[in-house]
Amino acid sequence: MSAPQATWLPDGRRLHLNHGPIDLIVEAFGEAAEMEAAYRQCVARFQTILVELVEELPELRRPAALQPRLFSGPTARRMEAAVAPLADVFITPMAAVAGSVADEMLAAMVIGRNLERAYVNDGGDIALFIAPGHRIEAAIAGTGSGFADRLTIRAGDRVRGIATSGWRGRSFSLGIADAVTVLAASAAAADAAATLIANAVDLNGHPAIERRPACELAPDSDLGDRLVTTAVGPLTEGEVDTALEAGLAAAEALRRPGLIEAAALFLNGRACLSGALADRAIALSRQDAAFVDPADLLVAGAKGHQMISNEGRVHG
Repeated sequence: MSAPQATWLPDGRRLHLNHGPIDLIVEAFGEAAEMEAAYRQCVARFQTILVELVEELPELRRPAALQPRLFSGPTARRMEAAVAPLADVFITPMAAVAGSVADEMLAAMVIGRNLERAYVNDGGDIALFIAPGHRIEAAIAGTGSGFADRLTIRAGDRVRGIATSGWRGRSFSLGIADAVTVLAASAAAADAAATLIANAVDLNGHPAIERRPACELAPDSDLGDRLVTTAVGPLTEGEVDTALEAGLAAAEALRRPGLIEAAALFLNGRACLSGALADRAIALSRQDAAFVDPADLLVAGAKGHQMISNEGRVHG
Protein backbone atom coordinates (compact mmCIF):
# COMPACT_ATOMS: atom_id res chain seq x y z
CA MET A 1 0.00 0.00 0.00
CA SER A 2 1.29 3.47 -0.86
CA ALA A 3 1.99 6.07 1.79
CA PRO A 4 -0.67 8.64 2.78
CA GLN A 5 -1.05 11.30 0.10
CA ALA A 6 -2.02 14.96 0.63
CA THR A 7 -2.58 17.23 -2.37
CA TRP A 8 -4.48 20.42 -3.12
CA LEU A 9 -7.36 20.24 -5.56
CA PRO A 10 -7.15 22.57 -8.58
CA ASP A 11 -9.24 25.26 -6.86
CA GLY A 12 -6.46 25.66 -4.28
CA ARG A 13 -8.97 25.67 -1.42
CA ARG A 14 -9.75 22.04 -0.79
CA LEU A 15 -7.28 19.46 0.49
CA HIS A 16 -7.43 15.92 -0.89
CA LEU A 17 -6.20 13.15 1.41
CA ASN A 18 -5.89 9.57 0.19
CA HIS A 19 -4.54 6.38 1.73
CA GLY A 20 -5.79 3.02 0.50
CA PRO A 21 -9.61 2.97 0.80
CA ILE A 22 -9.76 6.31 2.64
CA ASP A 23 -10.39 9.25 0.33
CA LEU A 24 -11.16 12.62 1.93
CA ILE A 25 -11.95 16.15 0.82
CA VAL A 26 -11.20 18.69 3.56
CA GLU A 27 -11.80 22.42 3.81
CA ALA A 28 -11.53 25.05 6.52
CA PHE A 29 -12.85 28.60 6.66
CA GLY A 30 -11.46 31.47 8.72
CA GLU A 31 -8.30 33.54 9.02
CA ALA A 32 -5.41 32.37 6.86
CA ALA A 33 -3.06 31.48 9.73
CA GLU A 34 -5.74 29.47 11.50
CA MET A 35 -6.66 27.63 8.32
CA GLU A 36 -3.03 26.77 7.58
CA ALA A 37 -2.54 25.41 11.09
CA ALA A 38 -5.76 23.40 10.81
CA TYR A 39 -4.62 21.81 7.56
CA ARG A 40 -1.24 20.90 9.09
CA GLN A 41 -2.98 19.23 12.02
CA CYS A 42 -5.25 17.35 9.64
CA VAL A 43 -2.38 16.04 7.52
CA ALA A 44 -0.46 14.98 10.64
CA ARG A 45 -3.42 12.98 11.96
CA PHE A 46 -3.95 11.34 8.59
CA GLN A 47 -0.54 9.67 8.66
CA THR A 48 -1.62 6.88 11.02
CA ILE A 49 -5.41 6.65 10.91
CA LEU A 50 -5.58 3.75 8.44
CA VAL A 51 -2.82 1.78 10.17
CA GLU A 52 -4.68 2.12 13.47
CA LEU A 53 -7.88 0.76 11.92
CA VAL A 54 -6.16 -2.17 10.22
CA GLU A 55 -4.65 -3.25 13.55
CA GLU A 56 -8.13 -3.75 15.00
CA LEU A 57 -9.95 -4.75 11.82
CA PRO A 58 -10.81 -8.36 12.77
CA GLU A 59 -12.70 -7.25 15.87
CA LEU A 60 -14.26 -4.29 14.04
CA ARG A 61 -15.83 -6.79 11.64
CA ARG A 62 -17.54 -8.64 14.47
CA PRO A 63 -21.16 -7.79 15.41
CA ALA A 64 -21.69 -5.04 17.94
CA ALA A 65 -23.22 -5.61 21.36
CA LEU A 66 -25.22 -3.26 23.57
CA GLN A 67 -22.20 -3.13 25.90
CA PRO A 68 -19.46 -1.36 23.90
CA ARG A 69 -16.12 -3.10 23.57
CA LEU A 70 -12.86 -1.38 24.42
CA PHE A 71 -10.86 -0.55 21.31
CA SER A 72 -7.40 1.01 21.35
CA GLY A 73 -7.71 3.48 18.49
CA PRO A 74 -9.89 6.60 18.78
CA THR A 75 -11.51 6.04 15.38
CA ALA A 76 -12.37 2.44 16.29
CA ARG A 77 -13.88 3.72 19.54
CA ARG A 78 -16.01 6.16 17.56
CA MET A 79 -17.20 3.32 15.34
CA GLU A 80 -18.14 1.15 18.31
CA ALA A 81 -19.91 4.00 20.09
CA ALA A 82 -21.99 4.70 16.98
CA VAL A 83 -23.25 1.13 16.56
CA ALA A 84 -23.64 0.01 20.20
CA PRO A 85 -27.04 1.76 20.61
CA LEU A 86 -28.24 -0.09 17.50
CA ALA A 87 -26.99 -3.55 18.46
CA ASP A 88 -30.43 -5.05 19.03
CA VAL A 89 -30.20 -5.91 15.31
CA PHE A 90 -27.18 -7.14 13.35
CA ILE A 91 -24.64 -4.38 12.82
CA THR A 92 -20.86 -4.19 13.00
CA PRO A 93 -18.67 -1.12 13.62
CA MET A 94 -17.79 -1.17 9.93
CA ALA A 95 -21.22 0.36 9.30
CA ALA A 96 -19.81 3.57 10.77
CA VAL A 97 -16.26 3.52 9.45
CA ALA A 98 -16.51 6.35 6.90
CA GLY A 99 -18.39 8.65 9.24
CA SER A 100 -16.04 7.88 12.12
CA VAL A 101 -12.98 8.66 10.02
CA ALA A 102 -14.58 11.97 9.04
CA ASP A 103 -15.33 12.78 12.70
CA GLU A 104 -11.82 11.86 13.84
CA MET A 105 -10.15 13.90 11.14
CA LEU A 106 -12.37 16.90 11.81
CA ALA A 107 -11.61 16.72 15.53
CA ALA A 108 -7.88 16.74 14.81
CA MET A 109 -8.32 19.61 12.40
CA VAL A 110 -10.19 22.02 14.68
CA ILE A 111 -8.58 21.37 18.07
CA GLY A 112 -6.97 24.55 19.34
CA ARG A 113 -7.96 26.45 16.21
CA ASN A 114 -10.20 29.49 15.79
CA LEU A 115 -12.17 28.59 12.65
CA GLU A 116 -15.51 29.77 11.34
CA ARG A 117 -16.46 26.41 9.91
CA ALA A 118 -14.86 23.28 8.48
CA TYR A 119 -15.80 19.94 7.02
CA VAL A 120 -14.32 16.55 6.24
CA ASN A 121 -16.03 14.65 3.43
CA ASP A 122 -15.29 10.91 3.37
CA GLY A 123 -16.90 9.72 0.15
CA GLY A 124 -20.16 11.52 0.90
CA ASP A 125 -20.23 10.96 4.66
CA ILE A 126 -19.52 14.40 6.07
CA ALA A 127 -18.47 15.74 9.47
CA LEU A 128 -19.18 19.43 10.07
CA PHE A 129 -17.76 22.11 12.34
CA ILE A 130 -19.78 25.33 12.62
CA ALA A 131 -18.70 28.10 15.00
CA PRO A 132 -21.34 30.27 16.73
CA GLY A 133 -22.90 32.73 14.33
CA HIS A 134 -22.03 30.72 11.23
CA ARG A 135 -23.83 28.21 9.03
CA ILE A 136 -23.32 25.76 6.18
CA GLU A 137 -25.68 25.25 3.25
CA ALA A 138 -25.94 21.78 1.72
CA ALA A 139 -26.96 21.33 -1.90
CA ILE A 140 -27.90 17.78 -2.86
CA ALA A 141 -28.27 15.99 -6.17
CA GLY A 142 -27.78 12.54 -7.63
CA THR A 143 -30.67 10.50 -6.21
CA GLY A 144 -31.70 9.42 -9.70
CA SER A 145 -34.96 11.36 -9.66
CA GLY A 146 -33.86 14.83 -10.70
CA PHE A 147 -33.81 16.01 -7.09
CA ALA A 148 -31.70 18.98 -6.12
CA ASP A 149 -32.25 21.40 -3.27
CA ARG A 150 -30.56 23.09 -0.30
CA LEU A 151 -30.51 22.75 3.43
CA THR A 152 -29.07 25.29 5.86
CA ILE A 153 -27.35 23.93 8.99
CA ARG A 154 -26.74 26.58 11.61
CA ALA A 155 -24.44 26.57 14.62
CA GLY A 156 -27.42 26.11 16.95
CA ASP A 157 -28.69 22.99 15.15
CA ARG A 158 -27.81 19.56 16.51
CA VAL A 159 -26.71 18.31 13.10
CA ARG A 160 -22.96 17.81 12.70
CA GLY A 161 -23.01 14.74 10.49
CA ILE A 162 -24.51 13.80 7.12
CA ALA A 163 -24.38 10.28 5.66
CA THR A 164 -26.03 8.32 2.87
CA SER A 165 -26.47 4.60 2.29
CA GLY A 166 -28.26 2.43 -0.27
CA TRP A 167 -27.80 -0.56 -2.53
CA ARG A 168 -26.47 1.61 -5.39
CA GLY A 169 -23.68 3.04 -3.24
CA ARG A 170 -20.12 1.93 -2.65
CA SER A 171 -21.06 -0.42 0.24
CA PHE A 172 -23.31 -3.45 0.35
CA SER A 173 -26.92 -3.11 1.50
CA LEU A 174 -29.46 -5.67 2.66
CA GLY A 175 -32.27 -3.46 1.37
CA ILE A 176 -33.39 -1.86 -1.88
CA ALA A 177 -33.27 1.88 -1.15
CA ASP A 178 -31.69 3.91 -3.92
CA ALA A 179 -30.48 6.25 -1.19
CA VAL A 180 -31.15 6.99 2.47
CA THR A 181 -29.69 10.22 3.79
CA VAL A 182 -29.46 10.81 7.54
CA LEU A 183 -28.70 13.92 9.56
CA ALA A 184 -27.35 13.31 13.06
CA ALA A 185 -25.17 14.76 15.80
CA SER A 186 -22.06 13.15 14.29
CA ALA A 187 -21.04 11.65 10.97
CA ALA A 188 -20.50 8.29 12.69
CA ALA A 189 -24.04 8.24 14.07
CA ALA A 190 -25.46 9.29 10.70
CA ASP A 191 -23.43 6.62 8.90
CA ALA A 192 -24.55 3.75 11.13
CA ALA A 193 -28.20 4.85 11.09
CA ALA A 194 -28.26 5.30 7.31
CA THR A 195 -27.04 1.72 6.95
CA LEU A 196 -29.82 0.30 9.10
CA ILE A 197 -32.58 2.42 7.57
CA ALA A 198 -31.45 1.50 4.04
CA ASN A 199 -31.50 -2.18 5.07
CA ALA A 200 -35.10 -1.76 6.26
CA VAL A 201 -36.32 -0.40 2.90
CA ASP A 202 -37.10 -3.82 1.51
CA LEU A 203 -39.57 -6.29 0.03
CA ASN A 204 -38.54 -9.69 1.33
CA GLY A 205 -38.80 -12.45 -1.25
CA HIS A 206 -39.81 -10.20 -4.14
CA PRO A 207 -38.88 -11.90 -7.46
CA ALA A 208 -37.63 -8.65 -9.02
CA ILE A 209 -34.90 -8.26 -6.39
CA GLU A 210 -31.60 -10.04 -7.00
CA ARG A 211 -29.29 -10.84 -4.08
CA ARG A 212 -26.02 -12.63 -3.49
CA PRO A 213 -24.10 -13.59 -0.35
CA ALA A 214 -21.80 -10.73 0.58
CA CYS A 215 -18.85 -13.10 0.98
CA GLU A 216 -19.12 -14.07 -2.70
CA LEU A 217 -18.66 -10.45 -3.71
CA ALA A 218 -16.06 -9.61 -1.06
CA PRO A 219 -14.59 -12.57 0.85
CA ASP A 220 -13.60 -10.40 3.83
CA SER A 221 -16.96 -8.61 4.14
CA ASP A 222 -18.23 -8.12 7.68
CA LEU A 223 -21.65 -9.24 6.38
CA GLY A 224 -20.47 -12.83 5.83
CA ASP A 225 -23.01 -14.91 3.94
CA ARG A 226 -25.89 -12.47 4.42
CA LEU A 227 -27.68 -11.70 1.16
CA VAL A 228 -26.99 -8.26 -0.26
CA THR A 229 -28.88 -6.55 -3.05
CA THR A 230 -27.28 -6.60 -6.50
CA ALA A 231 -30.23 -5.55 -8.71
CA VAL A 232 -33.78 -4.27 -8.36
CA GLY A 233 -36.25 -4.86 -11.19
CA PRO A 234 -39.60 -3.18 -11.89
CA LEU A 235 -41.78 -2.46 -8.85
CA THR A 236 -45.33 -1.16 -8.63
CA GLU A 237 -46.06 2.13 -6.87
CA GLY A 238 -47.73 0.19 -4.07
CA GLU A 239 -44.66 -1.99 -3.62
CA VAL A 240 -42.40 1.05 -3.56
CA ASP A 241 -44.60 2.66 -0.91
CA THR A 242 -44.58 -0.52 1.17
CA ALA A 243 -40.79 -0.70 1.09
CA LEU A 244 -40.44 2.98 1.97
CA GLU A 245 -42.93 2.66 4.82
CA ALA A 246 -40.78 -0.11 6.32
CA GLY A 247 -37.74 2.13 6.11
CA LEU A 248 -39.68 5.08 7.51
CA ALA A 249 -40.67 3.01 10.55
CA ALA A 250 -36.99 2.19 11.13
CA ALA A 251 -36.05 5.87 10.81
CA GLU A 252 -38.73 6.94 13.27
CA ALA A 253 -37.55 4.31 15.75
CA LEU A 254 -34.14 5.99 15.69
CA ARG A 255 -35.41 9.56 15.62
CA ARG A 256 -37.75 9.35 18.61
CA PRO A 257 -34.95 8.60 21.15
CA GLY A 258 -32.73 11.22 19.54
CA LEU A 259 -30.28 8.92 17.76
CA ILE A 260 -30.84 10.86 14.53
CA GLU A 261 -32.30 14.24 13.66
CA ALA A 262 -33.84 13.46 10.27
CA ALA A 263 -33.80 11.03 7.39
CA ALA A 264 -34.85 11.11 3.73
CA LEU A 265 -35.53 7.85 1.91
CA PHE A 266 -35.52 7.43 -1.89
CA LEU A 267 -36.72 4.55 -4.07
CA ASN A 268 -37.76 4.52 -7.73
CA GLY A 269 -38.40 8.25 -7.91
CA ARG A 270 -40.44 8.28 -4.69
CA ALA A 271 -39.30 9.74 -1.39
CA CYS A 272 -40.38 9.98 2.24
CA LEU A 273 -39.10 12.00 5.15
CA SER A 274 -38.64 11.48 8.88
CA GLY A 275 -37.98 14.38 11.21
CA ALA A 276 -37.63 18.12 10.97
CA LEU A 277 -34.98 19.56 8.66
CA ALA A 278 -33.30 22.87 9.43
CA ASP A 279 -34.37 26.06 7.66
CA ARG A 280 -37.59 24.56 6.29
CA ALA A 281 -41.08 24.31 7.75
CA ILE A 282 -41.18 20.53 7.48
CA ALA A 283 -41.70 18.48 10.62
CA LEU A 284 -43.12 15.03 10.06
CA SER A 285 -44.06 12.91 13.03
CA ARG A 286 -45.04 9.26 12.71
CA GLN A 287 -48.67 10.39 12.59
CA ASP A 288 -48.34 12.95 9.79
CA ALA A 289 -45.47 11.42 7.80
CA ALA A 290 -46.27 11.48 4.10
CA PHE A 291 -44.73 10.69 0.77
CA VAL A 292 -43.55 13.74 -1.13
CA ASP A 293 -42.26 14.44 -4.58
CA PRO A 294 -38.44 14.56 -4.62
CA ALA A 295 -38.61 18.04 -6.19
CA ASP A 296 -40.25 19.30 -2.99
CA LEU A 297 -38.05 17.46 -0.51
CA LEU A 298 -35.12 19.07 1.29
CA VAL A 299 -32.39 16.75 2.53
CA ALA A 300 -28.64 16.75 2.89
CA GLY A 301 -26.26 14.26 1.35
CA ALA A 302 -26.71 11.93 -1.57
CA LYS A 303 -24.80 9.28 -3.45
CA GLY A 304 -21.36 10.46 -4.42
CA HIS A 305 -19.22 13.26 -3.08
CA GLN A 306 -20.43 16.58 -1.73
CA MET A 307 -18.13 19.61 -1.78
CA ILE A 308 -18.31 22.91 0.04
CA SER A 309 -17.73 26.25 -1.65
CA ASN A 310 -16.09 29.38 -0.25
CA GLU A 311 -19.47 30.45 1.04
CA GLY A 312 -19.74 27.23 3.03
CA ARG A 313 -22.10 25.48 0.67
CA VAL A 314 -22.04 21.71 0.22
CA HIS A 315 -22.63 20.73 -3.39
CA GLY A 316 -23.79 17.28 -4.40
